[in-house]
Amino acid sequence: MLSLFDLARKSLTRRVGRAAAAAVTALGLAACVPADGPGAQGPRIDSGAVVPVALLVPSGSGQASDELLARNLQNAARLAISDLGNARIDLRIYPTAGQPAQAQAQAIKAVDEGARIILGPVYAQEANAAGVAVAGRGVNVLSFSNNPDIAGRNVFVLGPTFQNTADRLGRYAVRAGKSRVMIVHDQNLAGEAGRNAIQRGVAAAGGQIVSVKSYEFSQNGIVAAVPGIAAEVNATGAQALFMTADTAGALPLVTQLLRDNGVEPPTTAFLGLTRWDIPAATLSLPGVQGGWFAMPDPGLYGQFQSRYQTAFGEQPLPISGLAYDGIAAIGALLNSGRGDPLSGAALTQGSGFVGVNGIFRLRSDGSNERGLAVATIQNNQLQIIDPAPRSFAGAGF
Repeated sequence: MLSLFDLARKSLTRRVGRAAAAAVTALGLAACVPADGPGAQGPRIDSGAVVPVALLVPSGSGQASDELLARNLQNAARLAISDLGNARIDLRIYPTAGQPAQAQAQAIKAVDEGARIILGPVYAQEANAAGVAVAGRGVNVLSFSNNPDIAGRNVFVLGPTFQNTADRLGRYAVRAGKSRVMIVHDQNLAGEAGRNAIQRGVAAAGGQIVSVKSYEFSQNGIVAAVPGIAAEVNATGAQALFMTADTAGALPLVTQLLRDNGVEPPTTAFLGLTRWDIPAATLSLPGVQGGWFAMPDPGLYGQFQSRYQTAFGEQPLPISGLAYDGIAAIGALLNSGRGDPLSGAALTQGSGFVGVNGIFRLRSDGSNERGLAVATIQNNQLQIIDPAPRSFAGAGF
């Protein structure tokens, strides 16, 4: 499928926006082949020993954006360790330059030097290479990718996936009486992957996909396609439009043109597969008013932002929360009393973990499930209309 951050490497501004909105690009390496059972068996760990944890970051590439990412990931990981109090974590940093070959070499070096688990790297190709390199060493990799195609065997993805969002919004839409759903997607790899996730999510929620429409990913393509999309809404009786567009791409134009063609909330719900609140200027766009999208628990993440700002003198990039979450999970497992706390079986415990993005758990196929809030935009302001669940037995799942 797709990777979370590769597309955004050309400029810092696009990186920050797309990292938050789960921007994606094509995966070039073969994905790890899932093995029987979840993850590697993991090393036996002395209950009183300090545990080396490797953090693979993209520094060394020569790009300022990679250095910023690396700094954020290191800072967030260290903040998480300090919050664990009696944590027995020896955090060791390994630069990958954002390159698969170097990620592979650094993963091997980390395990040779005693690492019991690997946190990172960022890009999908790197994570795949690192996972393959240490698959035979009994070491699991908690990558920051959102690409489920690289998940499996000893590789887990911590990043928010399209399927997480599609499942959450699909359930909410059906409960809200918007079960007849039309998909509108970009004609590109990200749009097609999003379409597939939406189809699965709506079906699992008991809804019905009444139509699927797409547009060429260009201004002219969008302008040409929207009148036909609007006509299809009327012809099918669609109660909701589930869109793959993001704020850095087609979303502003698509939503405004739909309204110009007589399609708008609340009669026809607008659902977004990406974050509609980043950058903050998006909140003032007329087209997105009344739309629904999913996001991490804003209360928990807001606390993290404040503490990070105080500790490091700058606002964190959204991806940094994944480094905190990874350390939080590792720390909780090391304190669990298990003899194999970093094994695949331990990592995929059903009760999951709590991080700065809310509750999450790792699945046996290497993907993840996260508790998300449903948000809307009213009068240029973000509003939570369905809070993030605080446990996997609660509402929202």
